[in-house]
Amino acid sequence: MAPKRPTGAGAFPKPVESPAPKPPDPAELYAALDLGTNSCRMLIAQPKGSQFHVVDSFSKSVQLGAGLESTGRLSRASMGRTVQALRICHQKLKRHKVKRMRLVATEACRRATNAGEFIKKVRRETGLTLEIIQPEEEARLAVISCAPLVSTRTQQLLVVDIGGGSTELVWIDLSSVPRRDRPRAIMRLHAGFHPQNSPFPAAKVVDWISVPLGVATLRDQFNDVEDDAARFALMSWFFEENLAEFAPYADEHATNGFQIVGTSGTVTTVAASHLGLKRYDRTKVDGLRMTSDQIDKVIRGYLKLGPSGRRRDPRIGQDRQALIMSGAAILQALLRCWPTDRLSVADRGLREGLLYAQMSADGVLEDGPF
Repeated sequence: MAPKRPTGAGAFPKPVESPAPKPPDPAELYAALDLGTNSCRMLIAQPKGSQFHVVDSFSKSVQLGAGLESTGRLSRASMGRTVQALRICHQKLKRHKVKRMRLVATEACRRATNAGEFIKKVRRETGLTLEIIQPEEEARLAVISCAPLVSTRTQQLLVVDIGGGSTELVWIDLSSVPRRDRPRAIMRLHAGFHPQNSPFPAAKVVDWISVPLGVATLRDQFNDVEDDAARFALMSWFFEENLAEFAPYADEHATNGFQIVGTSGTVTTVAASHLGLKRYDRTKVDGLRMTSDQIDKVIRGYLKLGPSGRRRDPRIGQDRQALIMSGAAILQALLRCWPTDRLSVADRGLREGLLYAQMSADGVLEDGPF
C-alpha cells in the first residue's frame, strides 16, 4: 500500500522576506568630496556614536593635474575627465537628498592659472560648487581624520598626508593632555590649529608644513631620469631637502611616546604588500603598525620588481603603479628623518576629516571613546 501523501505536500513554500533596509533620513546625512591632483573621492555618511556610518561612496582616478607641472594649467582632457566624475557625484548627492556637504579641491587647483575657469565649468555642467582650500586647512583635516588611530600613550605625534600634488606634515605635542583625552583633543582641532579659550587641555601644534611635492608632481619632476633606482634615489633626497624648513626636523627625536601616522594611497599600498594581501582589505590595513625595517623591505622589493614587475603586481594595481615609487621615495625620506617602530597606517584622509569636522561642529557625535 502506497504511503499517504501528507497534506500540503508539493505546495510552494511561503517565502520569508526580510524587511527592506530603511533609507537614512536625508536630514542626518553629510557629504565630503575631495578633488585632488590625481583622484576624485566622495563619501556620504550619517553620524553613529562617536564615528559615522558610510551610506554611499565614490572614488576615481581623474589625473586632474596631468601636465600641470610643465604648463601651469589644467588641460582640457583632464578637466573633461574630472567633470564626468563630478556628474556621478552630483547624481549620488541628489539621490540621497544631501543638504550638508563640503566639496573641496586642493593642490592642483591652488596652482593652476585657469583654476577659476575650471570651477565655473564644474558649476555650469554639474551644479556643484567646489571650494579651493588652503594648505593649512588641508593639513588640519588630514590630522582630524586620523584621531581614532592616536594611541593614548602618544606624547609627540607626527601626521603625514602624502597627496598627489603636495605632502602635509603636522607635528603635535600631546604631553599636557590627559592620556584618555588625547584622541579627542585631536578631534577638537576642527576649530583650528590654535583654538582660543578652550575649556579642555589642548593638543599643541608645534609646527606644520605643506611641501608642494606629492606622488604626481614629484614623479613629473624626475620623468627624464631613465634608470629606475637612480630616479628613486633622486626623488627621495630631493624631497628631504624640501623638509629643511620644518622646525622639528633638527630637534632630538623622542623615542618613547612618539607616533607617526601616515595617510595616503602610498602608505596603504605598502601595508598591503607587507601583509601579502592578494586582494586589498581595509579592515586589515587601517590601523596597522609597521616598523621602518618592514617598510624598507617592501620598498626594496618594489625596486627589485622594476617597472614591468610593479605593473603586474596585484597589490599595487594599474592605477597606482605609475605613482608608487614617487610615494615610496617620500616615505623613505620621512623615515630617514624620523625612524620609528610605530608608524600607524591610516586608510582615511581628507574626506573623513571633512566629515568629522562638520559633525563635530554640529555637535552630532557622541562624546565617547572611538
